[in-house]
Amino acid sequence: MSIALRDVRKSYGRTTALDGLDLDVREGEFFCLLGPSGAGKTTTLKTVAGLERPDAGTVEIDGRDMRDVEPYDRGVAMCFESYALYPHRSVYDNLVSPLRSPRHRLPAAEARDRVGAVAELLGIGGLLDRMPGQLSNGQRQRVALGRVLVRPARAFLLDEPLSHLDAKLRQQMRAELKAIGAVRRTTTLYVTHDSVEALALGDRIGVIRAGRIVQTGTREDIWYRPYDTEVARAFGRPRINLLPGAVTGSGTFRSPDGALELPLPLRVAAGTEVLVGVRPRDVSLTGEGHRLTGTVYVTEVLGRSVEVTVRIGAQHLSLVASRAEAAGLRPDDPVLPAVRPEHLLVFEADRAGVPGRRIGTSP
Repeated sequence: MSIALRDVRKSYGRTTALDGLDLDVREGEFFCLLGPSGAGKTTTLKTVAGLERPDAGTVEIDGRDMRDVEPYDRGVAMCFESYALYPHRSVYDNLVSPLRSPRHRLPAAEARDRVGAVAELLGIGGLLDRMPGQLSNGQRQRVALGRVLVRPARAFLLDEPLSHLDAKLRQQMRAELKAIGAVRRTTTLYVTHDSVEALALGDRIGVIRAGRIVQTGTREDIWYRPYDTEVARAFGRPRINLLPGAVTGSGTFRSPDGALELPLPLRVAAGTEVLVGVRPRDVSLTGEGHRLTGTVYVTEVLGRSVEVTVRIGAQHLSLVASRAEAAGLRPDDPVLPAVRPEHLLVFEADRAGVPGRRIGTSP
């Protein structure tokens, strides 16, 4: 099942939720829609499901306009962030409820087997006799997700289904969901605010902001060729370094105080104010590249690695080093971090709340 939204607009009073949104999800694709709270993610899902009617634009499923098609007839299954469980029914009865509906009814034994398989997958096999009120938030969320997965559907619409799980379980569930997608090849539109989740799960990722799609692409597209500074900031932990400065007459980048100068990977007009982006994992204390002169500002242990923030004039540059490389570093120690020009991204300077676009990006 393919899903397409064309110039979709939706407002609630004076609040614009979707502002000319265009989106294509291919058949069998696991597509992640990433954006902050209020960006229009849930409204997009509800519009596809038929729970919200767009003010303008079209929603197409397999090339068919869904304008007059009821939610029940769209062949999609949606998991809400708010669980939407039946409080007076057991976990088993919540899970099996889609398989008792007239459209998806299965023989009792077959329904029981399907519920059991999904419950084991989600780690809730021992909870089938409990009531929702006896469950933790994470357990309720897994039941809500399970109720979607047991139902035969041509597309899954998942609204932050892992947001209430602890970090370890969330990582495990990401792997399980990816495996389910690979085996079933069921089209999945997955909403999240977590860039790690989007990178881990998505065949492709769409970045939504203020009701519009800013960029769509593979994880490699988004990581190496972000459309603008806000997309670049959204991906990667620690966050990307964005260094303000201008292009010199010789084509290099120079910070306002002149303490930091870098060769650029592309030609930019002299005098252009820019932000140069480099991810902390692309800066090295010991590797090859253009050497910078700075002093240690602060260090922070990140498990097996260490984030080192280096002061270079008025600028701060973050890098990730191994614990062996960072051993013994103290504030104000001199360091010579190295940056390879091919790892640099060059953006227009941010202006009046408008993120700077990556130079070399088509309008």
